[in-house]
Amino acid sequence: MSAILVVNSGSSSIKYQLIDAESEERLASGLVERIGEQVGRIEHHQGEERIELEVRVPDHTAAFAAVLDAFAQAGTAIAELEVAAVGHRVVQGGSEFVAPTLITDAVAERILALRELAPLHNPAHHQAIVAARAALPDVPHVAVFDTAFHQSMPPHAYTYAIDTQVAAQHGVRRYGFHGISHLVVSRRAAALLERPVSTLRQIVLHLGNGASACAIDGGRSIDTSMGLTPLEGLVMGTRSGDLDPGALLHLLRSGMDVDELDRLLNQRSGLLGLTGSNDFRDVRAAAASGDAAARLAIEVTVHAIRRYLGAYLVALGGADTIVFTAGVGENAADLRAAVCADLEWFGVRLDPARNEARIREARRISTDDSRVAVLVVPTDEEAEIARQTWELITA
Repeated sequence: MSAILVVNSGSSSIKYQLIDAESEERLASGLVERIGEQVGRIEHHQGEERIELEVRVPDHTAAFAAVLDAFAQAGTAIAELEVAAVGHRVVQGGSEFVAPTLITDAVAERILALRELAPLHNPAHHQAIVAARAALPDVPHVAVFDTAFHQSMPPHAYTYAIDTQVAAQHGVRRYGFHGISHLVVSRRAAALLERPVSTLRQIVLHLGNGASACAIDGGRSIDTSMGLTPLEGLVMGTRSGDLDPGALLHLLRSGMDVDELDRLLNQRSGLLGLTGSNDFRDVRAAAASGDAAARLAIEVTVHAIRRYLGAYLVALGGADTIVFTAGVGENAADLRAAVCADLEWFGVRLDPARNEARIREARRISTDDSRVAVLVVPTDEEAEIARQTWELITA
């Protein structure tokens, strides 16, 4: 048996795939979304079967039950599929979880205890883990942590300049996120260039509803834009990205309480705060029709990306490749062009035709004579989670 059920729980969704770990074949996949809303939705693919249902999913426990029902409705219950293990994506592992980890009761409780560092994600992970372990008690469950890849950052990159005792007491440091994506994308970029990852200086731009940049030297993360929480760094769908801490103090002193501030920064900021929509496609369409707020939002987004790009060029001492990935990075040719504009001095020459081509596979979008290879590489966190889970249980 080499089938791994990968469970990727977001704050209001569960993405899942059943993957043959040895061949990476997708045996089944699906998405439960709008968890906690009045009406949720599940989409399930299994062989020739495709199921789409509107169901009420008040929490991630109910969402996982919906996943099990979908497998059964498609003709084969999950218990009959000979699942070898379940791999769970976990956003925040703190400083203690630095590798894939077999989930015990104690590990599950520690994941929940780290919720203060990832309030939108770790509680959801914990609920899904508890539900999955109850449904599949006879197979190993493995946690694969987004933060683990960034444990290679040097102290000067992860240390904040605050009182060291306060920082130690409360675990305040840069952890970084999207590590699973940055890892798999950097490896695939190296394969595309036919070079060992150990020889490359890479800047990976994971641009989706959540967004982060990562400087990768020889396959190791040396800096990343997200910090203590996934709030820091680039402009995102609903998250603010970088913000003067003094602005937070100002809002608190002006009468906003902590919970209101949390909702503002996590749920009402970013593209949504600037334009009223967190979907980059909507923002692009509005900008194209002349909406000034949408145009400004795109300019703010590009400026933030380029600021980190410049910082990481210095941190790496130059770059061999710049890699775009995730939903926006893989599909928004105009954004890629704006990020790479006027960088010929650095050796970046984008090929407009390659950049505009709508191709799903990993590809080069810079010219053949560009000193820095600019790539688009689709991310595949689920395949990486399956791989790490399989390696742990077969070691």
